[in-house]
Amino acid sequence: MGGYILAIDQGTTSTRAIVFDGSMQVVGTGQKEFRQIFPDSGWVEHDPEEIWESVVWSIKQALEKAKLKASDIAAIGITNQRETTLLWERETGKPLHNAIVWQDRRTAKLCEKLKKAGHEKSFTKKTGLLLDPYFSGTKLSWLLSNVKGARKRAEKGELCFGTVDTFLIWRLTGGKSFVTDATNASRTLMFNIEKNVWDKQLLEILDVPQSVLPQVLDCAAEFGVADAELFGAAIPILGVAGDQHAAVIGNACFAPGMLKSTYGTGCFALLNTGEDIVRSKNRLLTTIAYRLDGKTTYALEGSIFVAGAAVQWLRDGLKIIGSASETGSLADKADPTQEVYMVPAFVGLGAPWWDAQARGAMFGLTRGTGPAEFARAALEAVCYQTGDLLDAMHKDWKNANGDTVLRVDGGMVASDWTMQRLSDLIDAPVDRPVILETTALGAAWLAGSKAGVWPDMKAFSEAWSRDRRFEPQMDGETRERKIKGWKSAVRRTLSEA
Repeated sequence: MGGYILAIDQGTTSTRAIVFDGSMQVVGTGQKEFRQIFPDSGWVEHDPEEIWESVVWSIKQALEKAKLKASDIAAIGITNQRETTLLWERETGKPLHNAIVWQDRRTAKLCEKLKKAGHEKSFTKKTGLLLDPYFSGTKLSWLLSNVKGARKRAEKGELCFGTVDTFLIWRLTGGKSFVTDATNASRTLMFNIEKNVWDKQLLEILDVPQSVLPQVLDCAAEFGVADAELFGAAIPILGVAGDQHAAVIGNACFAPGMLKSTYGTGCFALLNTGEDIVRSKNRLLTTIAYRLDGKTTYALEGSIFVAGAAVQWLRDGLKIIGSASETGSLADKADPTQEVYMVPAFVGLGAPWWDAQARGAMFGLTRGTGPAEFARAALEAVCYQTGDLLDAMHKDWKNANGDTVLRVDGGMVASDWTMQRLSDLIDAPVDRPVILETTALGAAWLAGSKAGVWPDMKAFSEAWSRDRRFEPQMDGETRERKIKGWKSAVRRTLSEA
């Protein structure tokens, strides 16, 4: 088969399909955006049928560009936007409601109710997560309570819950496979990450019947076979990981202490802690980095809800840029004497604040503030937030206090200006890889190694290569002044401030 692997990268704003050859080089891609639906303040939805259509279209486009047939593909790897929640009919595969996206905040009151009832400690101990609308469990509970007849149908075993990976596998296999992987399961608020099982106590608290939940497999496993009628030949699905976990793998962060940060719609930093389940004292998340051959590797994670989405806001909301690629050069023209801060809490603040009620704010505006200062503030906000996550990680894990080198990926890392400012503000080297499609590469490696056509973990790690290292250039006094201003801006943005 030549070692060709198809990676499906189902993201928040678009779906990409990427074909890699046996040398792990990209030979064909397809990408399709889909609608973002905002039914109410703080609510975000996707149409599951549009997601599915974007996947099928992107795969066909990628195969066409690669000049390959489905029969040339050895395996499929899937990576996906995490926590986004779907509910569909077991009989027909028809969704009961739009997908509730990870950014959605509609369950904030339910989370507060559960906290007041004293449940957060149980959730955090068992899942490594906090009671926040971000995660799938309360979204599923909302669907079962608010879609007419859903709970009764769920109790009868007529419905299926899944994150996006599960829904896609179900559709690809014609309903034959109802499965997920350990990383996606670990983000649901319902999965015990120490015992690697769905937790009955947490399901009772959330009032979720276990019959709606998929089987949980390793990240490299036999997830099913894509139906031959879809693309012209049956293709085994052999790798699945949530997008941030796939990026850990794609960046070859396999050793404890290795750190990666992905800059897409949001920003997510993960620190590999090996076999250690590190309980955060600084409101980070404890999560499963990946599970291979039945062995679980853990991570500390910091989640920032808005990164590239702030640039999208400049483009689509304020219309002060025509494309995201303009932002770095515009930021470079900003007046250095203006200290303008953007706190991009458009859908609340993630780690380490976890304030669902906070909303975005700008500070330091003057009559001279213009598009360049807005662009710089949007990009610097991502850098400041990353610094906050790294500080929390170093406090949480004694083994994390060595020299930090941050491996990065995602759309924003193509900007030299942003990566240099990131290095300046976190005061650490930033390594940008040659292959920027790191998330898709991670999913492809899971599938390719399982299929026996790609290298093992050791050889894959050795093949990872750096495009460029960015070293800190900002003087300490400037860095401290800017970070102090950022912390002040955040304090004034918090809902309880």
